[in-house]
Amino acid sequence: MIQKEIGIYVHIPFCKQKCYYCDFYSEAKKESWVLRYIKSLLSEIEKNSNLDFTPKVKTIYIGGGTPSFIDTSYIEQILESIFKKYEVAKDAEITIEVNPGTVTLEKLEVYKKAGVNRVSIGLQSTHNHLLQAIGRIHNYYEFVDAYHFAREAGFENINVDLMIGLPSQTLLEVQDSLEEIISLEPEHISVYSLIIEENTQIENMLKEGKITLPLEEQERKMYWETKRMLEENGYEHYEISNFAKKGYQAKHNVDCWNQKEYFGFGASAHSYINGARYSNIASLKNYVQNHEKMQAQKNIQYHETQSMADKQKEYMLLALRKIQGVSIQEFKRRFIANPIYLYHTELEKLVREELVEIDSDTIKLTNKGIDFANLVWKEFV
Repeated sequence: MIQKEIGIYVHIPFCKQKCYYCDFYSEAKKESWVLRYIKSLLSEIEKNSNLDFTPKVKTIYIGGGTPSFIDTSYIEQILESIFKKYEVAKDAEITIEVNPGTVTLEKLEVYKKAGVNRVSIGLQSTHNHLLQAIGRIHNYYEFVDAYHFAREAGFENINVDLMIGLPSQTLLEVQDSLEEIISLEPEHISVYSLIIEENTQIENMLKEGKITLPLEEQERKMYWETKRMLEENGYEHYEISNFAKKGYQAKHNVDCWNQKEYFGFGASAHSYINGARYSNIASLKNYVQNHEKMQAQKNIQYHETQSMADKQKEYMLLALRKIQGVSIQEFKRRFIANPIYLYHTELEKLVREELVEIDSDTIKLTNKGIDFANLVWKEFV
């Protein structure tokens, strides 16, 4: 019997300050809840009852929020609990998100000893006035310290997050940021376009005329210049927003784009198991209190149980985010169907509009299609 492979996502919803653009579930100034939250989180990991199979964990991703904001002992406890509950592959990719201004050499050394082997550092820009404009708590020099701390702690797989389309950002500033980061030689670089989400502080700032954003044409120039510079410096563009040196693609994200299964633990964390998508409630208070009252089942929100048609459509959408596109043979293997015949009407339209190109092996986005995807799908990360 083949052992099912899964990923695990752990959500740490605490931040020192919420960034102006962020719509992920997080809470600032709630340090008094950390201990109770971690106890609830450990209970969820330990008592996870969705196991009608014996999984092998291939990836673990600790995200947020700001995981590096809380005490390192909690990260140690989380990983210890996962290693105790599950069989974790020896070569598992174990990532933690950290933000400059909340991470030290000592913290990174503890993460490394606990089993973390990949660090994702949220930078966004090397220009301090842009960082201030989007509510980041750090400056560029603090990022440089954090990056060197990670290397000193022994990390050989580091991702750096950048953003384009920031308020009043110029193409020259994007180029400057890329040059600085490329010179540090991280293994992976993610570059996301700013999107204005509802009920965020940056949405209010835009409505009130306090900020202006680059025009769509300017943002597209930023994107293609980003692609050119990174590819010229040895980074493979493997997904719309992601670039990696050879052998350093983000395994956790790639598995999600390949429709692999995963458990999500913590407030607002999502899971995908046996075709069912469900999540925990996005409320720190309710999540904790339900666990403390032994009513953890109240935290679960079911979103869908996918039909075969649902799985096929989702697979197509996720795979088209990858630069290599949809493998026709892999689709046939998984679904016993040919996607070209299954979606001939939709694909014919996309081909006519020059958004998609098809050959004997793959269905993938054209450059025009990538631009379209950035505008329509850039909330998918």
